[in-house]
Amino acid sequence: MSAGATADLWVDEWAKEASCSGQDPEALFVRGKAQHDAKAICKTCPVLAQCLAEALDSRAEFGVWGGMTERERRALLRKRPDIASWKSALRSGMASQAR
Repeated sequence: MSAGATADLWVDEWAKEASCSGQDPEALFVRGKAQHDAKAICKTCPVLAQCLAEALDSRAEFGVWGGMTERERRALLRKRPDIASWKSALRSGMASQAR
């Protein structure tokens, strides 16, 4: 696969392609057990990585983004303070997997 083809896996204008795009946004900004239902929406999302990168890079404090709760994202950010750009890291990871 060529380098151009792997770059095409990443979608910059991802929001309109998200599994949650036609749903009530409030369903993703819930607490407790309801977060499991919100995360289930993300499981088959074609732009899961892009959504997660957006949340991590912008330090989104609330809601389920990219299949992760705010608590899970905070833990990941603490675990990997060396990553300056999650978009770059996740995009690179997608390209590596596609090879």
